[in-house]
Amino acid sequence: MSPLGDCAIVVKLGERVDEETHTKVSVFSDYLDSHPFDGLVEYIPAFTSVTVVYDPVRIFLKDSQGMAQGEIRYPYDGVKRRLIEMLEHIQEGAVSEPRIVEIPVCYGDEFGVDLEHVAEINGLRTEEVIEIHAGGSYLVYMLGFAPGFPYLGGMDPRIAAPRKQTPRLAIPPGTVGIAGEQTGVYPIETPGGWQLIGRTPLALFLPDRQPPTLLEAGDRIRFYPITRKEYDQWGGDSR
Repeated sequence: MSPLGDCAIVVKLGERVDEETHTKVSVFSDYLDSHPFDGLVEYIPAFTSVTVVYDPVRIFLKDSQGMAQGEIRYPYDGVKRRLIEMLEHIQEGAVSEPRIVEIPVCYGDEFGVDLEHVAEINGLRTEEVIEIHAGGSYLVYMLGFAPGFPYLGGMDPRIAAPRKQTPRLAIPPGTVGIAGEQTGVYPIETPGGWQLIGRTPLALFLPDRQPPTLLEAGDRIRFYPITRKEYDQWGGDSR
């Protein structure tokens, strides 16, 4: 564990981005969710860690006796002690079944302007890229970069493609892209340097709902191809 400023602690739960570390992150996050301590503000799961944000004033008041006796010097010490106790009570195998989320994608044409490039650099036909991409099962490791943007694991390296040297200034929401051996979906219009292969009519960022995102860490995603007509029937680009 290490401090992050004066009101957060980073709890490192592994060194590699893999499903074993992700399970530890998920279990610890679930435990914090069901066993919040007084002064906890929020927690932020990532690839290999969970950042725990706390209110130092509330922690100070709660631990004032321990501080007076010299057992605790700073609010950080009190929070660190609580988190260590939590980690000792966690059962690593106690993880819930992942939620399966199916996401329709209209591949190619104006929605996937880089699909042919991805196929060419991998010696494949565009139909093969679509088949491989839609045939995978993807784990949502975390959300970040933009509201609801999923960092996914599990893409087949046969369709890997490098980021663009010059990012585009505006990528429409719902656009599906590839960067290296990762794939993802842009939830809102943002700049970006990923290779664009398609677009989904589903909204990933839902600011009027709770939670405000379609996806959550721990979900499993399956993409499936749809036609342009089906995309329009979904109400695509009316978000």
